[in-house]
Amino acid sequence: MADTKREIERKYEGPPAGGDAPLPDLTDVPGVSGVIDKGVAELDATYYDTADQRLATASLTLRRRTGGDDAGWHLKLPVSEGVRDEIRAPLSDTVPEDLTALVRSRIREAELVPVVRLLSARDIRHLVDASGTLLAEVSVDRVRAERLSGGAGSAEWTEIEVELADDGDPAFLDKVEKKLRKAGIKRSASASKLAKALDDTAPRKPENRGKAGKAGKADKVADVSKATTTAVKPEPPVSTPHTAGDHILTYVRDQRDAIVELDPAVRRDVPDSVHRMRVATRRLRSTFRSYGKILDRTVTDPIGVELKWLAAELGVDRDQEVLTEHLTAALDDLPSDLVTGPVQARLDTWSGARRSGSRQRLIAVLDGKRYLDLLTTLDTLVAGPPLQEAASKKPEKVIAKAVRKDFKKVADLVGEALELPPGSERDLAMHDARKKAKRTRYAAEAATPALGEPAADLVKSMKSLQTLLGDHQDSVMVRGSLRELATEAHEAGENAFTYGVLYGRAEQRAAAVEAALPGEWEAIEGQGAV
Repeated sequence: MADTKREIERKYEGPPAGGDAPLPDLTDVPGVSGVIDKGVAELDATYYDTADQRLATASLTLRRRTGGDDAGWHLKLPVSEGVRDEIRAPLSDTVPEDLTALVRSRIREAELVPVVRLLSARDIRHLVDASGTLLAEVSVDRVRAERLSGGAGSAEWTEIEVELADDGDPAFLDKVEKKLRKAGIKRSASASKLAKALDDTAPRKPENRGKAGKAGKADKVADVSKATTTAVKPEPPVSTPHTAGDHILTYVRDQRDAIVELDPAVRRDVPDSVHRMRVATRRLRSTFRSYGKILDRTVTDPIGVELKWLAAELGVDRDQEVLTEHLTAALDDLPSDLVTGPVQARLDTWSGARRSGSRQRLIAVLDGKRYLDLLTTLDTLVAGPPLQEAASKKPEKVIAKAVRKDFKKVADLVGEALELPPGSERDLAMHDARKKAKRTRYAAEAATPALGEPAADLVKSMKSLQTLLGDHQDSVMVRGSLRELATEAHEAGENAFTYGVLYGRAEQRAAAVEAALPGEWEAIEGQGAV
């Protein structure tokens, strides 16, 4: 079973072989009362990646390491600069399936192969405070790298690592760095040992020596091509957006990246990860629909169908989370004398049964061919977008027109909802208006870099409207769940009084939203679109 450790560390360049002592005296770093020599550990790590280094490109590292006190398989996922989550699994001869699943959105169907072996002699010191509590581990690593695929080079270097102790204050690393800088020690130019090893052991391009040189280079390119036939097509460099197409493609690329990057978090059940991934799929689908004059909908509509499917699968889990949160909060707000029977226990059982089933289903979806094919299709679209003639035009006209069109649709739907009497038809109309407000919000988000403040103001307006209408829809869903819970309680011989009280309160909240909607919409409509 894999476990997770948050790793906060900084890397520094060590002296060349035969240079001065790599570390200054660290006993006078503020807060440090002692430096304990923990000896030298011999580490042997083999790093795995695809033939075209998809993990390294995404700053992910997967290794099998022996030696030290944490031998086993380690997958490192970037969180922010200098911060990574290290997922660990016990030693085995093959890559653990738990870790393979966490990188599946990157590797798809490609095989993981050994790419680099690192042999390190790690000289370890612990920095401790007056009570002997560990503040940080400082190590001097003498490293030898051996290329295992894509070449046969080797390299050697020395580097210094400073890793913060668990639950330590990141500001302490600044104090250590200040001391190291005074000693002339600089931050490493490489993000990781693997990055440096891949760079230092990469095959060097041959010098151009006329026709013979060109032929040799062509042969090498052909060899690499044979080794990477499953590679995702490289994308063109991202430049400053100028045209309408540039701006929309930047937004599309960001949402594609978000889906891929959130995949491991969803698999690990990181809080809010399912919601964020679902939002990315909805943003992407909405963008395809709003900007059909820029991206050919004969190409994007089928992709939109798949995105809708993925959002629905993600929603099974998310909707249950939201419902449970609302029901729990409503029950907590209820005076104790209005709670009769085992209401909380029934709610916990009801929620747990549905979440367990939906969780298993979601993981199966992420492991399935349909989802992986969708990711590959998105890669293909970003690399070779189906641009329409309007994509080459200035964004101020094309993008603004699309946003205004979406805004008008919101206006029509809100108007229809306000004309209906309270009841199920109005509930449906308000839900449709909410979905259209969300789409308009996403269209305005994509437009903001091009249109500036007017688009940003529309994002805020649509978010406000979406929140109001969302509260109404939450009330509709909560009332449906309360009817279900009340039926189960009654059949079990329990008192269903409390469910009725909660239902009435939810009904009152819906009525309050309906009463507030005309004024809210009048203010938004007066502001107008972009």
